[in-house]
Amino acid sequence: MEYVSEQESRDYLLVMRDIDKEFPGVKALNKAKLYVQKGSVHALMGENGAGKSTLMKCLFGVYAKDSGEILFEGKSVNYTCPKDALDHGISMVHQELNQVLQRNVMENIWLGRFPTKMGFVDEQKMYDETKKIFDDLNIGVDPREKIDDLSVSQRQMIEIAKAVSYNAKIIVFDEPTSSLTEKEVSHLFAIIENLRSRGVGMVYISHKMEEIKRISDEITVMRDGSWVYTGKASEMEMDQIISLMVGRSMSSRFPEKTNRPSDNVVLKVERLTGMYKPTITEASFELREGEILGIAGLVGSRRTELVETIFGLRKRESGRIVYKGKEVSINDPIEAISNRFALLTEERRQNGIFGDLSIRFNATISHLNDYCKLSFINEKKMVSDTQWVIDAMAVKTPNDRTAISNLSGGNQQKVIIGRWLLNEPEILMMDEPTRGIDVGAKYEIYKLMNELASKGKSILFVSSEMPELIGVADRILVMSNGRVAGILNRDEFDQEEIMRFAARYLG
Repeated sequence: MEYVSEQESRDYLLVMRDIDKEFPGVKALNKAKLYVQKGSVHALMGENGAGKSTLMKCLFGVYAKDSGEILFEGKSVNYTCPKDALDHGISMVHQELNQVLQRNVMENIWLGRFPTKMGFVDEQKMYDETKKIFDDLNIGVDPREKIDDLSVSQRQMIEIAKAVSYNAKIIVFDEPTSSLTEKEVSHLFAIIENLRSRGVGMVYISHKMEEIKRISDEITVMRDGSWVYTGKASEMEMDQIISLMVGRSMSSRFPEKTNRPSDNVVLKVERLTGMYKPTITEASFELREGEILGIAGLVGSRRTELVETIFGLRKRESGRIVYKGKEVSINDPIEAISNRFALLTEERRQNGIFGDLSIRFNATISHLNDYCKLSFINEKKMVSDTQWVIDAMAVKTPNDRTAISNLSGGNQQKVIIGRWLLNEPEILMMDEPTRGIDVGAKYEIYKLMNELASKGKSILFVSSEMPELIGVADRILVMSNGRVAGILNRDEFDQEEIMRFAARYLG
């Protein structure tokens, strides 16, 4: 699809063409284009930094485009802020959750547009309207429940319900399934089918090839801020999509395994139990030198709680952590870091980055003491270390003074990984490290994990993607309702067996 004429554009619900956007030192969009039909799902694909989110932010009024044209329902539009876009029927489910954690569900959904009665917020109407939407979408969450008490996947479904609540004609989904289980993904797709039948046009951003083929009608691929290709999803093969995205052929999704775990046990966790329920219960396992130990389980299996308790982010009630044959007392992250532990958290925006601060600050924050001598800061070393992170992790950025929030999600993740590598950790715990990351960047992270393990580093690797665990891990530990349900060696990997273990302690 090279060009859509003025006459043909009237057949589309949304037309974006020749969109340019430039930031200082970066040409983010270059003649980008997208055409979305009424009642269709249009997948927007590309590597991190390809310009997908920037293009959608130009539509949604977050950014002002430098040039180009946007037509919505045949009329030229130029939204100046998200509220303007929402008021005109365009909604967006963002990849990163931006919610008021201490307020309840219905307040988050109707924030900025509370129903009123005699000058006061009409809580009953707000509850009834929220319940009606939840019933329509089959979401089993109490509208009065506090957001902070929900799981990440539940919070994601709340954001989707909020987008639907605007009765939008265009909904942009930015990595909506990144924290959902297979059952919840099926639930989301049922919602999408419902919206499609109502004539809603949807832009679907995802790096998961299987779901793109499953749900989308058309696919547009972007690379380096430019449009590359648009075609029918049914006519495009996965290898073709990957090649278009990365500009090169990728014969395999996972690099060849190069690490060889030794028999030397570097970490032994014995009957570890968290203090505040629900949490992990009597979790025991061993991690070997040079090993990548995958952690599988359904949502609610307490995989995150396991690594956060080991790292001291969560208090433990009982149990032992033995590191290199010696019991260690880890009561907080500072003690974990001093013992050469590192943790890449699942929610990078919430507890992984300082969004308004520079890449340099975010890359060096975990070991500032190394730069402070006699009350002076060694800025030269900070600059040098930050440049190492940028170069080693192939971070796309104009310079190290750029605010990390201005980077794509994948590049933010690379900075965080580089931050921990500066500490030279012996135990690296990675919680959903490829969440929201494109296929090319995923491959780079898998390769990095192999290289680190080959150098004798030991990795705990939490993932919700079964093919990823099978492709990367040396062994897989399966969690079920806070308990270790089983551990499989590489020659025993089987998706059905993993799911049986995952369901062992449910109900």
